[in-house]
Amino acid sequence: MFISMLKKLLFLLIISLFSLDHSLAQNRNSTAELMRSNMRSQQPGGHSDSSFAANAQRSFRARNWFDITWSTAGIIANYRINDNQRINVKLFGMMGDRNSVGFLRAITIKDSINKATGEYNNRTVDIDQYRNAGLEARYLGDYKLLGKNHSLAAGLRFFKGNTFRYRDGVGTTGSDYTIELVKPVWPKDIDYQTTNTALFVENIFRISDKFIVIPGLRYEYIKAKASGRNGFDSNGSEIILQNQERGRGFLLAGIGTEYHITAKTELYANITQAYRPMQFADLTAPPTTNEIDPSLEDARGYNMDLGYRGRVSNYLYFDVSGFLLQYNNRIGTISQQRADGSFYNLTTNVGNSTSKGFEGVVEINPVKAINENPKWGDVSIFVSYGFTEALYGNITLISKVGNNLVETNLKNNQVENAPRHIYRTGFNYYFKGLILNAQVSYVADAFADANNTVKPTANGQNGLIPSYTVIDLSGTYNFSEKLNLKAGVNNLSNVMYFTRRAGGYPGPGVLPAEGRGFFVSVGAKF
Repeated sequence: MFISMLKKLLFLLIISLFSLDHSLAQNRNSTAELMRSNMRSQQPGGHSDSSFAANAQRSFRARNWFDITWSTAGIIANYRINDNQRINVKLFGMMGDRNSVGFLRAITIKDSINKATGEYNNRTVDIDQYRNAGLEARYLGDYKLLGKNHSLAAGLRFFKGNTFRYRDGVGTTGSDYTIELVKPVWPKDIDYQTTNTALFVENIFRISDKFIVIPGLRYEYIKAKASGRNGFDSNGSEIILQNQERGRGFLLAGIGTEYHITAKTELYANITQAYRPMQFADLTAPPTTNEIDPSLEDARGYNMDLGYRGRVSNYLYFDVSGFLLQYNNRIGTISQQRADGSFYNLTTNVGNSTSKGFEGVVEINPVKAINENPKWGDVSIFVSYGFTEALYGNITLISKVGNNLVETNLKNNQVENAPRHIYRTGFNYYFKGLILNAQVSYVADAFADANNTVKPTANGQNGLIPSYTVIDLSGTYNFSEKLNLKAGVNNLSNVMYFTRRAGGYPGPGVLPAEGRGFFVSVGAKF
């Protein structure tokens, strides 16, 4: 009902906006935005490690498709109270459909003709329908206190979202894109509802000409609800989703500081509380095999950083910093045993992790360091390096082995998909209308799972993600302010690498990155 009313309101406001636009005063302005997009792509699926090594560009899933249709609308109103105060309000809505169809069995199972039927096996159809709307309002004001200029920002946000999720539909045996069902009933038919209200305030205090302090507070209230059918049991009876409705509110605080050592260099430090809310997947456990901890909490934590950045004359830029990210109450699944001896999986808070490291970037223009007005153009050379040590703390995992429960702890295991080293270097050359760029990127190896599995599994879903180095070249020539030509080569050395192992769509298995690719484009402004 709410979504339907909001659609009508958006339509009426857009019509009214255009009719009132010319009568708005100089201190008011409004904008209407409407966007619709559609993308349909054929998905190649994943690889096992052996098939990736043999031919990473080969596809084993020619019948997999992905389709997205997205429509968004928004009305933005700005009101200037005076030279120091202004208000911004945005009303927005979104309708999106995410459709996929394909053969989603493990990559070790071929998508081939079934000898018994003489056709391919039925594909699986999944559909998500997103119907979201919201309102954001923000106040910005400047004021004087104790002889200094300060700035205040405050606002609110209201969001109401519905996700209608249809899963495991029995699709056709064909190869083209279609979401037609052979059986008209969706095994999983779930309605997710989310309401989010947030209030925030932050202030820039200019303590002196060099020292700035920026504290902020944000209050969040989140209500999530999941209902519907989560499948059928062996007797064909519906498995109704556990009645899950969680509402909670919490306060988040943060503070940032800057100390300007010179006119162009500064020290900075920040610390901010953060959270990761319970996701829909955390609330949709099949009641026959899974349970959800009634005391399940959102993951909470904080991040902080300390750094030094700035410029030296007009030929050197730098930014170096250290950081710490604490991630508490991580959500996971452990095996448990009931009093009758049966086993079940429990979704609960299992532990924490800590990520800390260093990030730095330096860019130097050696030509300008010697000559302020070089005759043959500028050259800038840049280097960036990031080091991350992301380790699990006490995370207890309980798994079923035979008829026994075995407890393990992931303490000091590396967090998955977190490479320790990322290094990039390259140069930019500027001469009149010509710009040339070259970059070399190195990313160290990483684990694909929390157990830190090194040897790849047969289905390619777990195992080490190897390190890789990629070279990219690009160039732009500006004929004028309104016409330009761009061209380039990505992955110049045609390195075969991957950054992800997927357990499901769009895999499963190893998802190869793109090989060598060329591009040319022409840009024009009218």
